[in-house]
Amino acid sequence: MALPVNINDLVNGRSVEWERLEFKKGWNPEDVLHSICAFANDIHNWGGGYIIIGIEEQKGVPVLPPIGVDIYQLDTIQKEIVNLNHKIEPYTTVITEPVEYKEKMILIIWIPGGDTRPYKAPVKLGKDEHISGKRYYIR
Repeated sequence: MALPVNINDLVNGRSVEWERLEFKKGWNPEDVLHSICAFANDIHNWGGGYIIIGIEEQKGVPVLPPIGVDIYQLDTIQKEIVNLNHKIEPYTTVITEPVEYKEKMILIIWIPGGDTRPYKAPVKLGKDEHISGKRYYIR
């Protein structure tokens, strides 16, 4: 499924408000999990949000050109995102799309506002996941 926005407009904040965008320099599963959960909760009913991995930000503004994501890691990251979604209660769906942007590969994650809110996710991933419990995340 293709994303419902133009990539240039998305990165430059012309089609989606800045409050619905997060730029991530690199892959951090725990941070992305919390952002997915927050966008799925969509407390303001703005239509969810987008996470763009491979573009650094400074004070909420993208730093271009993008850093990018290693093309050989894209499949692994997308599989991890599927696994992360199963950690969110209740289950939510996201759409991922690798995109070439300014000669670098970036990964866009679209998180629609969920139908069965509120959503909660583990505070920590890994061996402490069950100890730390789950929390509701909002933006």
